[in-house]
Amino acid sequence: MNIKQDIIQRANHVFYVVIVLAICVIVRLVSLQYFQKDLKGEYWRERVASTLIQRDTIRAMRGNIYGTEEKLLATSLPTYVVGLDPTMAKPEYFNNKVDSLGKLLSRIYKDRSARDYEDLIRDARARKRRYVLLNRRRVTFQERQEMLKWPFFRSSPKVAARGGVLRPYYERYHPFDRMAERTIGNLDAKTGRGLIGLEASFQPELAGKNAVGLVEVLAGGIRKPVNDGPDMKPEPGMDLYTTINVDYQDIAESALHEALVKYKADKGCVIVMEVATGEIRAMANLTRRGDKYVENFNHALAGRTDPGSTFKLATMMALMEEKAISLNQMVATGQHSVVYNGLRITDSNGGGSGTITARQVFEKSSNIGTHLLMRTYFYSRPDLYCQYLRQFHLTEPTGIHMKGEAQPIIRNPDMRGWSKVSLTSMSYGYEMQITPLQMLTFYNAVANNGHWVRPMIVKQIRRGKEILEDNKPYVSPTLICSSETIRKAQELLRGVVDHGTARHINNPHYGISGKTGTAQKIIGGLYQAGRYYTSFIGYFPADKPKYSVIAVVDNPHQGDNKGTLYAGAVSAPVFKAVADRIVASDIRMHAPIQPNTSQPQSSTAGLLAGYADDLHTIGSALHIRNEPSTEGWVEATPSGRWKSRPTRTDQVPDVRGLSLRDALFLLENHGYKVLTEGRGKVKEQSLEPGTGPDKTTGKRITLTLG
Repeated sequence: MNIKQDIIQRANHVFYVVIVLAICVIVRLVSLQYFQKDLKGEYWRERVASTLIQRDTIRAMRGNIYGTEEKLLATSLPTYVVGLDPTMAKPEYFNNKVDSLGKLLSRIYKDRSARDYEDLIRDARARKRRYVLLNRRRVTFQERQEMLKWPFFRSSPKVAARGGVLRPYYERYHPFDRMAERTIGNLDAKTGRGLIGLEASFQPELAGKNAVGLVEVLAGGIRKPVNDGPDMKPEPGMDLYTTINVDYQDIAESALHEALVKYKADKGCVIVMEVATGEIRAMANLTRRGDKYVENFNHALAGRTDPGSTFKLATMMALMEEKAISLNQMVATGQHSVVYNGLRITDSNGGGSGTITARQVFEKSSNIGTHLLMRTYFYSRPDLYCQYLRQFHLTEPTGIHMKGEAQPIIRNPDMRGWSKVSLTSMSYGYEMQITPLQMLTFYNAVANNGHWVRPMIVKQIRRGKEILEDNKPYVSPTLICSSETIRKAQELLRGVVDHGTARHINNPHYGISGKTGTAQKIIGGLYQAGRYYTSFIGYFPADKPKYSVIAVVDNPHQGDNKGTLYAGAVSAPVFKAVADRIVASDIRMHAPIQPNTSQPQSSTAGLLAGYADDLHTIGSALHIRNEPSTEGWVEATPSGRWKSRPTRTDQVPDVRGLSLRDALFLLENHGYKVLTEGRGKVKEQSLEPGTGPDKTTGKRITLTLG
């Protein structure tokens, strides 16, 4: 035999050996899967088919969103799917505890009897099912805490949990329901990502970091978590601390909703901004859907439209900056409409306003007067006018840290569509698209003495108590115009409320400055008679502005009387309603009451009895000179002095002359049940002071107030 044949023969032997080994492996696999059982008596083929270990994403708990004073606006509440591996517990433990578990499940779910739950669990164990879903309803965190004390779920140093599974799911919850819904935003139900509002704008910060952990995929697609240790836990999201004031938001939404319902308007919005900081205190948006109003679009942030006459402030300020006009100069607006290059210009009353001053042109919101003032200077300098609009921050978004702000559209001579009458239309608020927030920010700069402030809605980002990002107000380094122009602009805005188109919202207790705006709606390139976009923008108090506000009511309806659809009648009252309630609720905006020290009051006037410490406090605040010299409960004598009033625990206290609050405190601390009749201070009591409790009534006492 030569060497070649020897090698071939050896190779054949190896081949036959490999074939035999392969056949043995296949036979062994078939034997294991179909003919042999594991220690629990389960066929391997069934176990492999029903069990698969996979990696699964474990979502992190989303961060909270807070308003001012740390009032919770949005949070993630955990709910839990309850399951059980009935094969895990040893027979003795299972048989001793399964009936108790059935009773507890029946008590918490109230949909099956205890016997039904017990049968469900026993059947699953008999079938060797490694996971059974006990109920499709998710339990709350409080219910989970209770279940952790149950058999099969309890875990302690002595007793380990035997098969109970509580898998968390996080659901977004808004404590104030739909308040500021579009501003706060919501989540995609499938992905859990923010769709709109702050939820979308701060998605990375709020979402946290998910973890990828191992799960056991059981029959029916059930996923049972596998403990991967502390390193595989998700990292919770950060918390947003916003500038939204819940009380102001409620005020804004209520006032807006009332006006929309009254005028059957299509939509509207209200924004409340703090003048000095640009912090948004409220942002309400409502849209009509059938007979209801819902918050399904952020008109304040993205609702571009022709602003109308509120834009005349920018025109007047540009003219004043160039010293092209005097506020006292006379303007002959005539009694009829004016035609300029084919464009018909009229005032809201259907004609001109006669010969009036430039100041009155603004206060009466005369389109004709604005056109005539512009014609004397800027019609030959359109680029200069557009330069002022850029200087006023009207041609760019505000830059608020929130997704969805629309880009303003303001034409200039280099843009397509510019015509001979573009500057005319622009001067009183047409041929442009600006959002309410952008217009409010411009007015806010006027209220802030020319300092333009970027609107801010998120003040801090925290993880627990740790501040990760602290946003400070951004103030533009340059004034939007000269101090002289700002002073005159503030005079004009004050004049609109004092004796102009918004004089009916004047308040004798605090000053309001602002401007009405009524823009005729354009549909299909044509102005629509009787269809208006109405707005009022202003600030208060006028002398020391604290808040600036814009109120918008879009397309109000009120029969054939078009005069009731202008901004002065529709939007201005919304502004006033918001301002009145804010002033009433903010004590810092009230002038302090100066004490009258020249005429000291009597020490006991109106006071019959009380607690000495309280009377000391009252006397100090109201400058009452004659205060009690003793401590504890005291009463006034006819001579105007104070004397001690004993209050023994074994005797009925004397509460005559006390306020009801003090009487209740004293009597209830002595164990008496108190009934009252009338109003005022305690005049009489059913049990005689200084005696023991009545044998028939016990510790029941009736107080007569008067």
